[in-house]
Amino acid sequence: MVIIAGAGPTGLALACGLRQFGVDVRVVDQAEGPATTSRALGVQPRGAEVLARVGALGDLPEKAVELRALHVDGKVVMNLARMAQAGALIESQALVEARLRDRLATLGVSVEWQTPVSAVREWDWLVGCDGAHSAVRKMAGISFDGVPVMENFFLQDVHGAWDLDRSSVHVLTRGNSMTALFPLPGNDLWRVMSPDGARWTPGPVTSTVWESTFRIQRRLASAYRRGNVLLAGDAAHIHSPLGGQGMNTGLGDADNLAWKLALVVQGRASERLLDSYEAERRPIGAQVLRSTTPATRMVLGSGRAARILRDRVIWPLMNVGVLQRKLIRAASQLDVRYSGPLGGPRVPLFAKVGQWVLAGPATCLEVAGDRLGDVVHHERAGDTLLVRPDGHLAWRGTSPERLSAWLNEVLGAPETPRRTTRS
Repeated sequence: MVIIAGAGPTGLALACGLRQFGVDVRVVDQAEGPATTSRALGVQPRGAEVLARVGALGDLPEKAVELRALHVDGKVVMNLARMAQAGALIESQALVEARLRDRLATLGVSVEWQTPVSAVREWDWLVGCDGAHSAVRKMAGISFDGVPVMENFFLQDVHGAWDLDRSSVHVLTRGNSMTALFPLPGNDLWRVMSPDGARWTPGPVTSTVWESTFRIQRRLASAYRRGNVLLAGDAAHIHSPLGGQGMNTGLGDADNLAWKLALVVQGRASERLLDSYEAERRPIGAQVLRSTTPATRMVLGSGRAARILRDRVIWPLMNVGVLQRKLIRAASQLDVRYSGPLGGPRVPLFAKVGQWVLAGPATCLEVAGDRLGDVVHHERAGDTLLVRPDGHLAWRGTSPERLSAWLNEVLGAPETPRRTTRS
């Protein structure tokens, strides 16, 4: 049994992933019920792949606004239409969570609301997906090191009949002040985002749906695992929301952890396999922190010299093809690759399967199936590729004997599953 604390996108995606591998889970959350408003609103291409793998993408692409450009003060500084798979889907986190809950219900699990976690040692496996103020992280004694980045970040969802392209993000600058406008699904609905707390828009606001002010922190958990406790999502890393990386990085954590924890719970791998979760995902979290903080400060342009650099150098450079492709690929997270014995590049052909894939002659299929469980076979000539459920290449070769040796090396000796202490 795996206990998941937190019914946000990360916890729900992890639960769906584990259930697809046949693992028993409970999802608990101290909140009274599902959130109806949210800070996060962008699903990057990598996040959409994760949702597809767990069967929760559904109608989200049809309901979402697909971004095609970034405008700054009326000028296009980034044309996302130039690249396939570049556009983020602008959709409320609340709707993403609803689709994940629907999928989890079909897998036989409902969220247990008003159920806080009070201890970490009484459970077989406990995963803290309970946000920046994670009770699980605190109880496990894992530090959350970092610094404040901004004191007065303002968010607001409003209706406004403004003469603006609704397939674009619009950044408006006024001296030291900046407002970013994101089109949301719905009639003239916009997300107003202001890192400096400004509350101005390009025209009258018809009505306000929701608003919030908060501080931006840049923090990273000192460890992603301590014994039977693991962390994912905002419980492990928080950063500026500019760039839309938060929810997607959490979905990536869940995607990486689900199949590894499933192998361990089912006794197909030793617990040391879970060490690869931190080894692979913590550097990704650290990189997102490193990139979003300077980007936030650059966009704000604090001081006259910084604004001149932003307006005359940075904005024009963003529409240069080479730099634009680099920025878009980084934001999409499609270029994420892992190092180490289990790591490899993403394999686009099998990126949405969500199961182990053996691509090649059937000679290695029995070895893979005996150790990993259900394996999808795809006939191909040449070397055999073993692709992980999260779409990354795990192994390449030709010999069943070598595959067997590799599986024994990276998974360790099979173990008896832990006795379930709670149900």
